Amino acid sequence: MTHILIVEDEAPLREAYQTILTTHGHKVETAADGEEALRLVHKRVPDVILLDMKLPHVSGLEFLRQLHADDSKALKAAIIVFSNQENEADIDEAYRLGAKNYIIKAWASPRNLVKIIDEVLAK
Repeated sequence: MTHILIVEDEAPLREAYQTILTTHGHKVETAADGEEALRLVHKRVPDVILLDMKLPHVSGLEFLRQLHADDSKALKAAIIVFSNQENEADIDEAYRLGAKNYIIKAWASPRNLVKIIDEVLAK
């Protein structure tokens, strides 16, 4: 069973992703902001982190920077950025900091998450 951490500040999206992934047999934890996500990751590193970029308290990029600087074991998680942020510099920075994939939310439905996660884990 894959352990997934969803980091999403919008409750309806967070709940939809959680429902879909749980239905497909994954163990899912959620965090509403980057600060909460960092606490969860330091307790137990998930297999996959599904990360929004625009978050309160600690942004997605800042979350990645802190993981990169503070906890190299957390970088073993497959980090998938799932965001509407399309800034090329931010996308490049996310990859540099360990993201395995960067998906624009508008281009992928929540139902595609299972396929995306399976593809990232297979690599």
